[in-house]
Amino acid sequence: MERTTCCVVGGGPAGMMLGLLLARAGIEVTVLEKHRDFLRDFRGDTVHPSTLRLLDELGLGERFARLPFPKLEEMRMEIAGTTVVAADFRRIPGRHKYIAMVPQWDFLDLLASAAAAEPSFTLRMCTEVTGLRRDGGRVTGVRYTAEDGTPGEIAAGLTVGCDGRRSVVRREAGLVPEEFDVPMDVWQVRVDAPRGGVKDGRVFARFGDGQAAVTMDRGTYFQTSYLIGKGRDAELRSRDVQWFRDRLGALFGWDASVTAAIRSWDDVKLLDVSMGRLPRWYGNGVLCIGDAAHTMSPVGGVGVNLAVQDAVAAARILARPLREGTVSGRDLARVQKRRTLPTALVQRSQQGEHQLIRSALDGTLTAATLPLPLRALRRSRPLRTATAFLGGFGIRPERAPAFARA
Repeated sequence: MERTTCCVVGGGPAGMMLGLLLARAGIEVTVLEKHRDFLRDFRGDTVHPSTLRLLDELGLGERFARLPFPKLEEMRMEIAGTTVVAADFRRIPGRHKYIAMVPQWDFLDLLASAAAAEPSFTLRMCTEVTGLRRDGGRVTGVRYTAEDGTPGEIAAGLTVGCDGRRSVVRREAGLVPEEFDVPMDVWQVRVDAPRGGVKDGRVFARFGDGQAAVTMDRGTYFQTSYLIGKGRDAELRSRDVQWFRDRLGALFGWDASVTAAIRSWDDVKLLDVSMGRLPRWYGNGVLCIGDAAHTMSPVGGVGVNLAVQDAVAAARILARPLREGTVSGRDLARVQKRRTLPTALVQRSQQGEHQLIRSALDGTLTAATLPLPLRALRRSRPLRTATAFLGGFGIRPERAPAFARA
C-alpha cells in the first residue's frame, strides 16, 4: 500500500500551493493531478497583489518577475459610451501596485518547480482520483487510476480536495454545496489582436446594446469572455456563427479581419457558471478548499487568489497536527472558520455585480441608469483606490507561515 501523510487531490493553484507549503514544513505530501500538464485554455490568469506579496515571502518573487506578463493597473468598464474606472491599483500600499496577468500554467509550473526541491514533496501527473478509501467513518486516502488504466490506492492521514468545482473528493465525502443564483453563462473565445490597436495588457469590459463582455490583451491575441443569459447556450448556438461575429465586433469595434478567428461554433467554449459554498468544508479525515469548497463567479477573476489564500491558511493551521499525526475535526473546522468570512464577502460582492450584468443583458443598463456605486466611483479617486485594495488583498489576506519563508 502506498502511503503519504497528506494526499492533495488536484494540481491547481490551491493544490500546488498547499503541497509546497506543507513540504517546506517537512511533511510528506503527495499531489495527484489527472492531466499530463498544466496547459489548458481559459483558466484564471490573474495573480493579485496579495499573492504577489506571498510569492516574495516564499522567496519566489524574483523568479515570478522573470515571467513575461503585462501589469493591470486599472480595471475599466465602458457602459453605453461612458467609462468607469472600477479600481485603481496604482495607489494601494505595498510593492505590487497591479494585477499580474500571467497564464495559469506558468504560475503552476513555478510552484511545482519550487516544491520539487523539497524532499518530502511528490507530484504525480496523469493520476485521476476516482474515489476515497475509508475505515469505518473515516476517510483514509484515495483510490485512483494511473495513466495506463491501472487502479491503485494511497493511504493518507489527511486527504485534501483541491479538485475544483466538479470535485470528486467533495462528492465522495458527501459534502453538498449551497448553490446561489447566477444570471449568466460565459462564452470564451480568442481573436487575433487588432492591427494598430492598443496592446498594453489592459482588460476591457464593455456593456451596451444588451451585451456584456470582457477581453484581455495577450499580445498576439485577445482572450475574450462574452456573457450570455443563463441556460441560453443551445438556443443561441442554433444561429449562424456570423451572428456572434457581428455582435462581438460591434461591441468592441473590431472589424471582420479580427472576428474571422472565430471560424465556427467549435471555437466558442462554454463556461457553465455556478456559484456556491459548502456549509461544511470537512469530514472525518477529509477537507475541501478552493473551488471544491466554494465555486466563484468569474466576475473579478478572484477565484485563483481565494484558492491560494485557503491553501496558506490550511498549511499554517494543519502543519503541526499533520506532523504529529493528530489532525482532528477541530483542526479542520479552524481552517473553514478562518476562510469563511473572506469567501462569503467576495460572493456577496459578486452577487451585487450580477445585478449589473442582469441589467446589461436585458438592455436596461445605460449611462443614465448607472447604479449609485458606479456613479460614486466616477467621482472619487480614493474610492477607486479602496476598491482596488479590497479586490487586490481582500478581507483577512494570508501571510506565509514562518516555516515556509525563504
